[in-house]
Amino acid sequence: MTGMAPWARRMKKEREIRSWTQKDCVERLRYQTTRELPPLHTMLDQWKRWENGRVLPSPEYQRMIASLFGSVSGAFFTVVRSPQEILATAVPDADTPDLLARLRRSAVDQATLESLRLTVDRLCADYPVVNAHQLLTEGRAWLARLADLLDMRVSLAQHREVLSMAGMLALLVGCLEQDLGHNPAAENTRRSALTLGTEAGDTNVIGWAHEMTCWFALVRGDYRSVLTAAEAGIDAAGDQSVSVQLHAQAAKAWSRIGDRGRVEVTLDKGRQLLESIPPPTDPNHHFQVDPAKWDFYAMDVLRRVGEDKLADGLADEVLSKSQDWSGKVISPMRAAEALVTKGVVAARAGDLDTAIAHGRQALAGDRQSLPSLVMVGKELGEVLKSRYGDAPETQEYIEEMRALAS
Repeated sequence: MTGMAPWARRMKKEREIRSWTQKDCVERLRYQTTRELPPLHTMLDQWKRWENGRVLPSPEYQRMIASLFGSVSGAFFTVVRSPQEILATAVPDADTPDLLARLRRSAVDQATLESLRLTVDRLCADYPVVNAHQLLTEGRAWLARLADLLDMRVSLAQHREVLSMAGMLALLVGCLEQDLGHNPAAENTRRSALTLGTEAGDTNVIGWAHEMTCWFALVRGDYRSVLTAAEAGIDAAGDQSVSVQLHAQAAKAWSRIGDRGRVEVTLDKGRQLLESIPPPTDPNHHFQVDPAKWDFYAMDVLRRVGEDKLADGLADEVLSKSQDWSGKVISPMRAAEALVTKGVVAARAGDLDTAIAHGRQALAGDRQSLPSLVMVGKELGEVLKSRYGDAPETQEYIEEMRALAS
């Protein structure tokens, strides 16, 4: 499949993972729409042209094909962006020295607020790749500046805007504290973000504050709290992108509870919502759900429910999208969990060496979310212990996980 368009390669791979023929896919495609499709032979010819990459499906068929395989069109038919396209959509840097000078002069005008918003957005976009300690220091410094700004004489609209930005920045700081294993501090910062979002009337910040509760509860195994927080967040945020992630967190909880039916229903709700909303203005922004992240969510859930072939296929997709056009890793935390997934699949298939190799590679990254990595890493450890408990490699991996957890 070398040289084939990524979306065509994925169509073929997803079909083969499920042991479906092209005819099976065409027949199943009819259940993804309410309108009458062309005759079977016409659709079969069309499918062949799609799958060999000669013809790109129309947007309508892209949605149908992605839905057929449990994904969204923005993830399934994504293309690797060129450096020029990346630069065109990147969050511009604010002029930090000039901005700080204006803040010291208490010059709070609309230009100052716009520069502050750019700074907050840039920090949120830095989350996946910048050293967590470094970004945490910078985030806390800007949060303190925003807090000082709230004491200045500003209009009501400006006050609410500053509260909203402070809430977003508090969310980022809380995520970084959680990544570093500073759990009590992370929860206190999350509560501050919720308060700021509530005072600002910013339902997006409120929704993400509840999403953080889901995350914190998930890694400590409190699945009932995950479901409660997900429901509260969805009620507050409505049809915003944060609700997609809330549905995903609920699906993760149901998969660990063992309710396969609830898993499928919850995943489908999140997938349909993500398909219906506009793509994010900045896919790197931590608090904007990019379509490619859907494969990451589904990968975790499918691994938990034992759908090894599907989970392994999605892990490959996550790994491929965790690199930019030059091969540089741009989503190291997603890549780490994808490697653990491949390790679990390999261990279940009887391949100890490959399982250990993937597990160790996942632990080697510089940018980590410790609680999340420990959670999925322990899952690999449990599989290794149950199947290869006496192997020295198993004992070494388990010790590495214990060291990481501590």
